[in-house]
Amino acid sequence: MSIIAIGDIHGCASTLTALLDELELKDTDHLVFIGDYVDRGPDSRGVIDILRGLQDVVKCTFLRGNHEQLMLNYLDKGEYDLWAMNGGIATLLSYSDAGLNEIPEDDVQFIRDTVSYFETDDFFFVHGGLKANYTIQENLEMFDDETFLWERTHLMSKEYSWEKPVVCGHTPVDIPTNKDLLINIDTGCVYHQYPGRGVLTAVRLPEREFVMVPYAEGLKTE
Repeated sequence: MSIIAIGDIHGCASTLTALLDELELKDTDHLVFIGDYVDRGPDSRGVIDILRGLQDVVKCTFLRGNHEQLMLNYLDKGEYDLWAMNGGIATLLSYSDAGLNEIPEDDVQFIRDTVSYFETDDFFFVHGGLKANYTIQENLEMFDDETFLWERTHLMSKEYSWEKPVVCGHTPVDIPTNKDLLINIDTGCVYHQYPGRGVLTAVRLPEREFVMVPYAEGLKTE
């Protein structure tokens, strides 16, 4: 069995489809999505539709990204402005363009069911990251979802106290980070207008085989 981690999608449904085709999934694969399925890109609704269907075909774990949390803060607390500033308008438009007046409850429940982190014997998966100067266990004991969703300081560290490699996204990089204890697979798919970005990345583990596809234009899901 291989674990395949997939980076930040941000509403790029056509690119997600292209990546899944490239991966040639097997029944024994386990997909770990690193979060940020919605916002900024053209078809957040389509991304959620693909992911919800995919879990009926192959084992999936869906981590929560900071953008899913912003979406829930809007839905539960009416916190619109921060979400809107971070691409939430694009998510709402993907539903209104389909003739829907609100986000369907099944899609909302999918977002609610996302998890803060996922751990195996060999890897730790989280959207944002962990504090580099604490062990993974210490991070879990001392910090909360705010760290798991938003952390970036680990990307500037040269040494890590972690017991195993951490796989994350959240902060776009031109090429995947592949260090002994850190793998970052957010290659800025939604930022395709900028040089060096516009790629959706997956990594097959434990082999550390990276699979990357460029941003794909496509029609929104009808």
